[in-house]
Amino acid sequence: MIPPFRPTRTLLAAGGLVVIAAIWFTIGLTRWTPPVVGWLPLLVTVPLAAAACWRASRLGRTYWRYAGVGICLIGLGAAGNAYDYFGAGQQGQKISGVTAAIYVSGLVAMILGLLRIPGARRTRIEWARFGLDITTVIVTVLTFAWHLMSERWSDWLGHGGTGAGAILVVVASGFICVFAFVKVAFTGTGPIDRRALHLLALTGAIGAGGGALAPLLNGHPYMNTAHVLLPTTCLFLCVAADRQRRASQGGRPLPRPVPRGLSVMPYAAVLATGGLLLFSAASRAGDLLAIAIGSVTVTLLVAARQMVALRDNTRLLDVLDHQASHDALTGLPNRTVLLRSVGAALASGSEVSVAMIDLDDFKAINDDLGHAVGDALLIAVAGSLGSRLGPGDVVARLGGDEYALLLCGDAAATLAAIADRLREPVRAGAHELVVEASIGLAAARPGDTADELLRRADVAMYEAKAQGKGRQVAYTDAMDQRSAEQARLAADLRVALDTGQLHLAYQPIVSMPDGSMVAVEALVRWTHPSRGPIPPGVFVPAAEHTGLIVPLGAWILEEACEQAARWRSVPGAPPKVSVNVSARQLREAGFAEEVAAVLRRTGLPAGALTVEVTETAVFDGGQALVELEAIADLGVHIALDDFGTGHSSLGLLRTCPAHVIKIDKSFVDDVTSDGQEAVVVAALIQICDGMGLAAVAEGVETAEQAAELHRLGYRYAQGYYFARPMPAADIAFYEHPIAA
Repeated sequence: MIPPFRPTRTLLAAGGLVVIAAIWFTIGLTRWTPPVVGWLPLLVTVPLAAAACWRASRLGRTYWRYAGVGICLIGLGAAGNAYDYFGAGQQGQKISGVTAAIYVSGLVAMILGLLRIPGARRTRIEWARFGLDITTVIVTVLTFAWHLMSERWSDWLGHGGTGAGAILVVVASGFICVFAFVKVAFTGTGPIDRRALHLLALTGAIGAGGGALAPLLNGHPYMNTAHVLLPTTCLFLCVAADRQRRASQGGRPLPRPVPRGLSVMPYAAVLATGGLLLFSAASRAGDLLAIAIGSVTVTLLVAARQMVALRDNTRLLDVLDHQASHDALTGLPNRTVLLRSVGAALASGSEVSVAMIDLDDFKAINDDLGHAVGDALLIAVAGSLGSRLGPGDVVARLGGDEYALLLCGDAAATLAAIADRLREPVRAGAHELVVEASIGLAAARPGDTADELLRRADVAMYEAKAQGKGRQVAYTDAMDQRSAEQARLAADLRVALDTGQLHLAYQPIVSMPDGSMVAVEALVRWTHPSRGPIPPGVFVPAAEHTGLIVPLGAWILEEACEQAARWRSVPGAPPKVSVNVSARQLREAGFAEEVAAVLRRTGLPAGALTVEVTETAVFDGGQALVELEAIADLGVHIALDDFGTGHSSLGLLRTCPAHVIKIDKSFVDDVTSDGQEAVVVAALIQICDGMGLAAVAEGVETAEQAAELHRLGYRYAQGYYFARPMPAADIAFYEHPIAA
């Protein structure tokens, strides 16, 4: 915060001298006064201003050193001016060539200091607009100066001395004013306080304006405008230096410039020159032509500025329109533009298709490699899609990792080229990534709207995702029927969760060869009040699609843990319970904490719970693997379910904290034959034994399968041969011994 203004002794002294000079100057306009009195205040005010500038420069502000040197030179110029009067006998307002050179050198030092102040970057339009403003102001000042000086010009130049030198000083003072205004408008947060720059601009304006009045003193040869102007200039310089000193002590960032801060200046200039023209016309002044030329020039400059501003506004409107209709990250059109383009294509009657594209496993890339890499991937994919489009085709980004294509030609050929391009490695940051995408395609039908066509493409895309990764599916009416059925099922399932229609069945997991129960797997069952039993293979996909799998999974976990806790006091009851957890649940941050909370509420030891997950749920790592590792840290066992049907990466066995591998039924079915499945089953038990993992064979339905699995080395199994899923009350009575 800038300290408050308090008049210092320097400011009080400078202000007092200005008052004395003003009083003497006013008296001198009415009667003769001793000329020496007019020059004496300068001997004090100049050193005061120089000292103030030096104090400001000690705070590390280079400009004030130039200002201090400049005011000292101007003081020397004033001394030369006094010598011209007392020693050479010239009129007070006339100066010699040497004196003019000293004055100008001081003003040049100040201008050089202003040039040293760093400026902010601006566009060409901003420079052009501001340049026109400055030129307008200069023409206006010159017009007024001409009017004030023209009638007395010959008389002023004809009495000895150098009036031209005084004119040069006036022009240089005007340049200080203009440069200061430039810095005020174009300097951002920087080393010079903006209020101090305002004061400097006012200092230059006083020097230029007051100097232009010199010809008016032709009737008072003992007077000089410097008698009052120089003390006043020194006072403003002292105030500016004091402001800079206080701003530097406050230590705050300096305010940024106000955009178009001089926009009022051109209009003020037009009014001023117009008023002067009217005044001159009324008084029939001899310089009417010059004033008219100045007025016309100012008007043309303001008109030019308006054209520049209009062009700038048009550019800004174009930018805003582009921002409103395009994606900020990729630069692609957004949904609004796509719908407009699809509508126009449908109206034209041409062959139209829409494709929806969703990147597979994009969330895992964001989680593992960071959002910067994810953004780079989205940009790269946008470029890949655009490079394969034909005439009239449009690619848009709808948000996240979802894109849409308007295809006006051979959609199948275009999508085939896009799919091939997406399979190529994509450079994203420092990574080479291979992208797979789920694509849904919908062809236009008579009477279609743009919204309906996009909806069908979206349905097809979700069908592609449901079938697996990297699939391309064309829309059929059956998809809408399935989607509607899933929506109805999801609504009924929500009611079922709230009204107790769901229950759990438990299927034993046994040891071989004796068939004794070592654990049970909890399986959800739904008996609909009007439709009867609904298979899990029907309602679980609906729950996955709608997100209900998260509350459903939470209910299953709580119910299974409560039952397992009750079993711990029942002889012959299973020591462990397995619960299936979906990929959607694992992606929820804090799922491990939810598991820990359930264990605390039910009192079930962590070692009595096994969480079953599929390979696909954790193959891509990310949040799912983080949550799974946190669950394992609790002491809960982890089982990889349906092993061999997903990505089947053996590297997963090293990264996933698994304790149990459950071999999928599709391999067990043919274990008694000599096919490839039997080879896989035999190899997997060797891998599990070598890595210290327990292997459970799923879907065992015959005694021959059980015997062969035991011969291969399997010690745990699950299937209808041993027991079907049963209610919790029947579990304690399970017995199924088998022969080795």
